[in-house]
Amino acid sequence: MSNVVYHVPVMLQECIEALAIKPDGVYVDVTFGGGGHSREILKHLGPKGRLIAFDQDPDALNNTIEDERFELVHQNFRFLKNSLRLLGVREVDGILADLGVSSHQFDDADRGFSIRFDADLDMRMDQVSDLDARRVLNTYSEEELHRIFGMYGEVQNAKSLAKTIVTARLTKEIRTVEELKEVIRKHVPRGKEHKYHAQVFQALRIEVNKELEVLQDFLMQTVPLLKDGGRLVVMSYHSLEDRLVKNFMLKGKFKGDVEKDFYGNEIKPFKVISRKAITAAAQELEENTRSRSAKLRVAERI
Repeated sequence: MSNVVYHVPVMLQECIEALAIKPDGVYVDVTFGGGGHSREILKHLGPKGRLIAFDQDPDALNNTIEDERFELVHQNFRFLKNSLRLLGVREVDGILADLGVSSHQFDDADRGFSIRFDADLDMRMDQVSDLDARRVLNTYSEEELHRIFGMYGEVQNAKSLAKTIVTARLTKEIRTVEELKEVIRKHVPRGKEHKYHAQVFQALRIEVNKELEVLQDFLMQTVPLLKDGGRLVVMSYHSLEDRLVKNFMLKGKFKGDVEKDFYGNEIKPFKVISRKAITAAAQELEENTRSRSAKLRVAERI
């Protein structure tokens, strides 16, 4: 499988610069995918450097890199700290996360991620999980569906959409992409079909893969793992993800004010390197539509 087809890495140079790679450092790419970022990191590492990558998607294993400095862990990055411990790694110099779904997952019709193909409603990144999109649509209450479409998809008419789905499934289970599109057709604004469907699918995908919980678990583990001066580099594609990353880098927590010590000094684990999120340059925006919603944030462990 050619890596170019699998996934075009977004903001590749910006990510590499943000990591400030030391040739003999230990780095982690928690979202290996097609391996685009990992291959670039390896180019900047010397013979003593080390790169450990994570991916829970079995398809990503086809892209592994033959290099003695490289190791691919078939695991969700919410298990980052324990997985690294098993490899004898307690501290690292940099951690990179690209939270986008890889182009390959969208382009593989059978996975049910894409609105372009008819397929079973699946959307699991990890094929062994019990929860898939079909189960969400057919078993969640109207309130729960309203919440995920509103919060995760930022769908305008989330309440009436949820009601329509709950009514439709009384007659017949919603099993495929096309069946779902048919059920919700009257809610889709004319001329904005693609955007609306994308928002609905995004909401389902985030719920199925528990993406926001996984992200919070992962971010909390980066603090004890990063050496002083180590870099945390995170690229997100959704406002909820970006908000979690931004707050965590600023305060070391997701809500509320920064903790203070006995003397009133702020206790922050990071110094924020990117005050504003870094976005793709004009040429990349033109060449790769997926880069349009990408926001890159960088912080240094203090």
